[in-house]
Amino acid sequence: MLSGAASPTMLLSLSGLWLVAVAASGLLALRAHERNRRRDARMAAVVRAYRPEPAVELSAFKPLHRARRPLAVRAVGLLGVDVAGTDLYPLPWWIVPIGAFVAVGILMFMMNDLVGVYTIPIMVVVGIGLCRAGFGWMTDRRRERQLRQFPDVLSTIVRSVSVGIPMLEAMRGVAREVPEPTGPEFSRMLEQISIGVPLEDGLRDMAARSGLPEYRFFATSLALQTQTGGSPRATLEGLADVIRKRLALKARGYALASEARASAAVLAVLPLVLGVLLWLTNRTYIRLLFTDPAGHVILALAIGSLAMGILMMRAIIRRTLT
Repeated sequence: MLSGAASPTMLLSLSGLWLVAVAASGLLALRAHERNRRRDARMAAVVRAYRPEPAVELSAFKPLHRARRPLAVRAVGLLGVDVAGTDLYPLPWWIVPIGAFVAVGILMFMMNDLVGVYTIPIMVVVGIGLCRAGFGWMTDRRRERQLRQFPDVLSTIVRSVSVGIPMLEAMRGVAREVPEPTGPEFSRMLEQISIGVPLEDGLRDMAARSGLPEYRFFATSLALQTQTGGSPRATLEGLADVIRKRLALKARGYALASEARASAAVLAVLPLVLGVLLWLTNRTYIRLLFTDPAGHVILALAIGSLAMGILMMRAIIRRTLT
């Protein structure tokens, strides 16, 4: 009886010991496998020829990833305002929209009988167009000054580097000596570097603010120089020479196109001058355009065709000179 009762207990004990032994051997095997994997990884890291480095984007032509802007900022941007660069305008940016909409409001009040119920939509569209034209004119004027100053800036940096002055000190000299708008741009870039921003990021931000491809070439060449070493003297001298030649070619193009631009200006102003002369000499004849419904249609078509002709002539001349 005792041996029969002890037999199942013995079997259960042996089974438990067998399971424990199997689990222990499995754990030991896993630890040995992990140890061998780590050893192989260390050996592979030591014996291989090189370690792959993460790709570094050096080009300043790659667009920056901007965060999604709030709705109010996008609404203001519809007027052509560069919200991030409002300090670059020669006057407070809000003066331009106020002046544009006041001028359009006065004009629409005087022509209320002509446009009728379309007064508000026309006022909004024309006001936005005037704002964008004003901000675009200020931006183009600033970029033109920057481009004209840039060859001398590059020559100054090259001369400073040639006599042993570090690149950052050469750019500080540019920030101190070059007038607006190039000097303040370099000052802003150097302030970013002084608070810990890498040189490549500071140059890239300055190139993005300027909107000029020449600044992007400058930023890319200096970024490559800081990564690979060497002197950027030859690159900067070549860039300065190319910019000078481009400016000379552009000036020659404007001189050759002066006759076409004068003709376009005369053709644009002539209908307005004739309209004013007819108003002064024969008001009864010209008043039909403002009082008769058919005259409204004729006047609207005349204004639309004149505006379309001016825009087309302007686009052709600018595309030819670009």
